[in-house]
Amino acid sequence: MLDSIMHLLPQTFRFLLAALPPDVQASVEEIRVRESRPLEISWGDRYTFVGERGEMVTQEMKAYKPSRQDCLTLLEMLTNHSLYTFEEELRRGYITIAGGHRVGLAGRTVLDQGHVKQIRDVSSFNIRIAREIQGVGREVLPQLFDPLLRSIHHTLIISPPQHGKTTLIRDLARLISRGEWGANNVSTAGKKVGVVDERSELAACIKGVPRFDLGPRTDVMDGCPKAEGMMMMIRSLSPDVLIVDEIGRPEDANAIHEAVHTGIRVVATAHGADYEDVRRRPVLKQLLDEGVFTRYVILHRRKGALASYRILDSLGKSLELYPVRKG
Repeated sequence: MLDSIMHLLPQTFRFLLAALPPDVQASVEEIRVRESRPLEISWGDRYTFVGERGEMVTQEMKAYKPSRQDCLTLLEMLTNHSLYTFEEELRRGYITIAGGHRVGLAGRTVLDQGHVKQIRDVSSFNIRIAREIQGVGREVLPQLFDPLLRSIHHTLIISPPQHGKTTLIRDLARLISRGEWGANNVSTAGKKVGVVDERSELAACIKGVPRFDLGPRTDVMDGCPKAEGMMMMIRSLSPDVLIVDEIGRPEDANAIHEAVHTGIRVVATAHGADYEDVRRRPVLKQLLDEGVFTRYVILHRRKGALASYRILDSLGKSLELYPVRKG
């Protein structure tokens, strides 16, 4: 997967990362670049520094330390030498690049009336490599099927970052759009799916066209705030199923209510360790208490193994536990 981002990295980084063992290259999830501090990678549940010859090292003193020029060059390449076109993303602290890869940024902030206007002197980068894993939702989807409405239950997928939420809902969009429900005696056709992709991670759109396969009946609102995008979908595209990543604001809850009241099925994700953890967030607690979601998928990460999931019903009662591939 490193091949998909190598052309966006300075030559020094390309040399170092290309020297990593092939199995590590294939499974790298994050590249951490911090000015004057060790270059770091993560894969699976492991972290390591990268040495000056591309070797994996554990001691800070032996690691390659990116220079100021390395960071300037990296930012220029990630923004295609046009910082002003990424002004809004830089204000929010991340940019999304071709392929759905997301780059978190840190540095000196510039404030305007107490709010962040932009980030200058960027000195830290977290390059998160997006992966499309088709089939990851095949075991999950049958347990989310609502036989009465012959569609998917209103579903909330819960997990901490990097446990596979985005990978899972991307595949669920593809399967639902194609009508590949995987449940016994189900002949329901594919549904119209609307995806609101605020951070351009789900579909990896380029000029509005998805690079990832989200199915033949899927429409994508790319780079649009979640709540506004959901309302636009409801008003103009009449989706059967609405899919959105990382909800949590009051306006997100209002848009979800609007969708539910118009008969649209909703699949959303939220950050959290488990069901109880999510209930500690006021906006999400309200949605849970109101019974908006009738299925919950809790993703877990296991050391040295694939991720697993647990499905709860509308009352929080556990259904079953199965292995599921993590992306």
